Amino acid sequence: MAAQGTPEPLPNLVYAQASPKSVGGASLFDAADSIDHNNVVNYTSEESVVADSVSRLEAAGFQVLQVAPTTINVAGPPGLYESYFETRLVTEERTVIKPQVGEDTATFIECPDTDVPGLIDVSRSPAADVLEGLAIEEPVYFHQSPFAPKRSYWHLDVPGDVSLGMNADRAHRMQVTGAGVRVVMVDSGWFRHPYFTGRGYRSAPVVLGPGALNPNDDESGHGTGESANLFAVAPDIDFTMVKINFVNSTAAFNTAVALGPQVISCSWGSDVPGRQLSAANNALAAAVANAVASGIIVVFSAGNGQHGFPGQHPDVISAGGVMMEPDTSLHATPYTSGFVSRAYPGRKVPDVSGLVGMPPRAAYIMLPLQAGDAIDRDLGNGQQHPAGDETPIDDGWAAFSGTSAAAPQIAGICALVRQVAPGLTPVQVKDVLARTARDVTAGRNGMGEQAVPGYDLATGHGLADAHGAVQAAQGGN
Repeated sequence: MAAQGTPEPLPNLVYAQASPKSVGGASLFDAADSIDHNNVVNYTSEESVVADSVSRLEAAGFQVLQVAPTTINVAGPPGLYESYFETRLVTEERTVIKPQVGEDTATFIECPDTDVPGLIDVSRSPAADVLEGLAIEEPVYFHQSPFAPKRSYWHLDVPGDVSLGMNADRAHRMQVTGAGVRVVMVDSGWFRHPYFTGRGYRSAPVVLGPGALNPNDDESGHGTGESANLFAVAPDIDFTMVKINFVNSTAAFNTAVALGPQVISCSWGSDVPGRQLSAANNALAAAVANAVASGIIVVFSAGNGQHGFPGQHPDVISAGGVMMEPDTSLHATPYTSGFVSRAYPGRKVPDVSGLVGMPPRAAYIMLPLQAGDAIDRDLGNGQQHPAGDETPIDDGWAAFSGTSAAAPQIAGICALVRQVAPGLTPVQVKDVLARTARDVTAGRNGMGEQAVPGYDLATGHGLADAHGAVQAAQGGN
């Protein structure tokens, strides 16, 4: 039902789903029965029809953004729709329920020539022989809370617990918050969760790495959640997410480099236990080296029990993991890696550690993500901790960690250091982190390495210390 109020003007760009003629003979928009997995094949289209539809829409001036089994996602200015389909578009203000707002209104685009809301009749268009209709996209809203759910098992919340654990609170009270420092994360994407907007964190629009799609969605949830670790340590950074296609990682990393950041955080990689790098890893190694040579600090996770690469590249800051107990005692966790690289003789991994939980799932830090994404479904599985995180599968929160969490925590400290000492090289920043880390002398990592006084393969130089690093960087020692 339309709500009262003055309609908004039409936007500059209208998104729609065009349906090529279905193989079953009935239009997707005239389905007599509900469309489900039993009958959806009837609403797919022949390849030649899809190709012809795409060709004609592009020739008319529409942007073809995606081709799916049942529809073609297009975009174009309102006037293009009106002229090509000989119709009229208007806006309507309708009542909706918005997160953290409740009942409100939103602007919908409507075609008054049809009885089905949002449907454009294609019968008068030059593509009437291949298309059966266009559906105008509508605004949707996720059902999420900016407040983390409370659970009884020991876990950390963001930002407070992570900030405190990394000793970042004391740096923040010195007005060192990462302000003005550009940080790029390369990960699965970034969803603008109410947690981020409610706290005023700043993010540029997501940049798609080559081959990546859907900049406003994070289908995994990994990038969204891990970015909360970064903001917990450095809340005022200038943040950008590069969404990666995980079979085209070097290209995504180079996309991040091209943005000219001061810090790049990556929580991904491969297992390289031997001496020889593949051609692809050689290309990635060169990209990492080029970035560091240009002055960019690059942080990679060391791995969760594997020989992480590029986490073992000598130019990166390699992130291991430490578990902090309720009494603030520290110990190595078997959910992390530590080893001597065979590909780079003499390279010891990790350099320093962040906060990481324990096996079997390291459900340790309660993090925001896109409701119903892969991590939300996987950890919010109805099982008790530690097999699950005891949150629902669609609430947009999950408890997880691993060295994927440690990397952005350490990248956040790098941003704090860059704020107070912008002239330090990546090598000097790594040295500052190593000299100021809190030594960890208990526990073993996932490769059986024992934590001992001083440097060890279990935790590197220990748990990174934001305040200590900032003080050392300011003092030049």
